[in-house]
Amino acid sequence: MMHSLASYALCILCAWGLWKLFRGYFVKSPLDNIPGPERSSFWTGNISQIFNRHGLNYLQELGERYGQVVKYHAFLGTRGLYVFDPKALNHIVVKDQAIYEEPQWFLRLNQTLFGPGLLSTLGDHHRKQRKLLNPVFSINHMRHMTPLFYKVVHSLRDAVAEEVKGKPTEVDVLGWMMRTALELVGQGGLGYSFDALSASKRNVYGEAMKDLLPTVFALHIWRVLLPYVRAVVPASVCAVAAPFLPHAGMQRLRRIVAAMDAHSRAIYATKTALLAKGDDAVVHQVSEGRDILSILMQANREVDAADRLPEDELIAQMSTLVFAATDTTSNALGRVFHLLAEHQDVQDRLRAELQEAGHGADIAYDELVELPYLDAVCRETLRLHPPASFMSREARQDAVLPLAEPLVGADGAPVREIAVPRGTPLIIAIRACNRNRALWGADALEWKPERWLAPLPDALAAAHVPGIYANLMTFLGGGRACIGFKFSQLEMKVVMAVMLRSFRFLPGEREVYWNLAPVSYPTVGKESTKAELYLKLEPVKA
Repeated sequence: MMHSLASYALCILCAWGLWKLFRGYFVKSPLDNIPGPERSSFWTGNISQIFNRHGLNYLQELGERYGQVVKYHAFLGTRGLYVFDPKALNHIVVKDQAIYEEPQWFLRLNQTLFGPGLLSTLGDHHRKQRKLLNPVFSINHMRHMTPLFYKVVHSLRDAVAEEVKGKPTEVDVLGWMMRTALELVGQGGLGYSFDALSASKRNVYGEAMKDLLPTVFALHIWRVLLPYVRAVVPASVCAVAAPFLPHAGMQRLRRIVAAMDAHSRAIYATKTALLAKGDDAVVHQVSEGRDILSILMQANREVDAADRLPEDELIAQMSTLVFAATDTTSNALGRVFHLLAEHQDVQDRLRAELQEAGHGADIAYDELVELPYLDAVCRETLRLHPPASFMSREARQDAVLPLAEPLVGADGAPVREIAVPRGTPLIIAIRACNRNRALWGADALEWKPERWLAPLPDALAAAHVPGIYANLMTFLGGGRACIGFKFSQLEMKVVMAVMLRSFRFLPGEREVYWNLAPVSYPTVGKESTKAELYLKLEPVKA
């Protein structure tokens, strides 16, 4: 029986592949008139260049050479679009977002990794989940969580001080940022402590989280095939066969997913038991019941039955939250400390602002979020180096994509709108939009925090970039914008406020190389695949 099912599935996949090849190479497409690079592979097109950990320069060159919309070649001859034209982005992420949905492989992958959470659902189902989650990411709730954030970051400062021991010392800053981000989302998000942030202890869960996205990114061809495999192979067969796949990356991913699921279910069971005991039990948790999960579970009990989320969706929201809030924020903090180490003048100015605001104490939420130079450093880092360089979409029906700036087509005529066939993969070029010289000026590729202390270019205001944060696409926009961006911003600012008043960050002796992935990450040199960032830290004299 197992053998016949496998044979049947293989036949269907082969037939599908042949049909895709025929359409890709012998059927004309309106996208053929859009400029773009030649395919580098008959089978995978430009996929191995775009989804490549060394691909940051390639992505930069795409926009510089071909314009704000670029045709690329995807799997089995499929044509795709790499887009950072602001008018086109408005249609993709806001006006026509129901047409340009996440691709099936993306949804299937997130379902496999995290369960039916925000990253795995569409339409009314997705809106229902966001409606229940929105209040816990409000500014008022962030204000209440600030003391908890400071408590965690003070533990980070003390642990790093123990490692530095009063003299300039090379430290794996990324490792500490990962552990801190995990603990912040643990306490602030789940009411659970993952990590006491001791200098002498490893955090196995945090280390597994660091490996998740690099592992997923290296399996891109397999994740694209996932929906088609799942469509013809029963889930029970996949579950039985998965442990025997002779692929090291697949097995590593299975171990990470199993660890995440086990942690989430254990935390949920503990939280359910506390809520059953009443308010007094919840108040005695590490977060005093102010964490996102406690509020979400309580709210879920109080809403109408039609709006209530089932248990598996609540657990999926936990796994999604831990993933989304850990890897992105930790790598963003790693990037900002790396940049500050290379720009001592900026670091000195920022430290002076923080010292003046704090007077040796923690800076209150309302003052912290309004500090102009701190905000400028955060914005400029997230502009030039967004954690996610791009996001994927897929046209669910034939559509027309208008352009702010016309392209010169392959036929030499101007192209002011693009006919997008159903099934076309699209890449929302977040990094390219944030670095667009037409919007940001000739110095768009320079890291200049002071640009945020002056009026922004008129071209930027006129472009109406559809991002929800600072005219940037870093946190996306529309109905699938990052729901936790205020949480992330508060994390970054609290960590910077405490650590920069305690330590000076200096370049380390080991080369820092930034890799492309769903969330960009640093390694020691280009050859290493281990996520780490070594900088030299020395205590700041009082």
